[in-house]
Amino acid sequence: MPWIKAMDGTSLFYSEWGRGKPLLFLSSLGCSHDMWQYQFAALAQAGYRCIGFDRRGHGRSDRPSHGYDYDTLADDVAALVAHLDLRDLGLIAHSMAGGEVVRYVSRHGGARVERIVLLAPTTPRLLGDDGVAARAVRANFEALWAQWMRDYPRWVEESLAPFFVPETSRPMMRWAAGLLQASVPVAIACSRAMLEADLTQEMRSLEIPCLLIHGDRDRSVPVEVAGAPSAALLPDCRFLVYEGAPHGLMFTHMDRLHADMLQFLADE
Repeated sequence: MPWIKAMDGTSLFYSEWGRGKPLLFLSSLGCSHDMWQYQFAALAQAGYRCIGFDRRGHGRSDRPSHGYDYDTLADDVAALVAHLDLRDLGLIAHSMAGGEVVRYVSRHGGARVERIVLLAPTTPRLLGDDGVAARAVRANFEALWAQWMRDYPRWVEESLAPFFVPETSRPMMRWAAGLLQASVPVAIACSRAMLEADLTQEMRSLEIPCLLIHGDRDRSVPVEVAGAPSAALLPDCRFLVYEGAPHGLMFTHMDRLHADMLQFLADE
């Protein structure tokens, strides 16, 4: 059955498509692993074993009232990697999941990991070092969480357009909105963990080759806030900035993304 048990007994769902070297996909905050369908289709066709994983509280995994800190989320990833005995692994993460990848490697080691792909990550530290700026960022997040607690569907609807590009079809936007499969309490708990995380030192020690891709039109996590500082910290990083790409670049820039990922994954 495509479920495993986490260390605390939480049931976690995963699925697979294709055969070959394993790629484990970790999803955005709130989204099930179905967000990676287009990448599954392209990369499995290219000869990879694509594995999707529903973070606790997301998709078809259990929704406990605890465990939404990066340590526990990284332990959940480790449980899946061990259960499937994955080796020579490629880890692919979007947005919040970038922190899970960094914490997984720092907490469990990188012996099983061959490559890392970070797409529009929230690393290394959203709050930054400036006390005044940090207080402003925290206030913005508090206002966001208050909005989620009042009318989460309205926030989703209002956030769709900036997540895509003007050429994106409304059916694609509606489909993507349906990928949000986490409750409001879970979304807030994950968002708090993301905001509080400081992965600076862990990223400096991450020796695994990384591909980091960020769009210069990302309104959710601006490249100057996360992508550029993250790339500067990683010892072995290929950093690509996509002109005109938003946070949802895996939907809006598929062809370029797949080509860049395949080239990076195939490099010796």
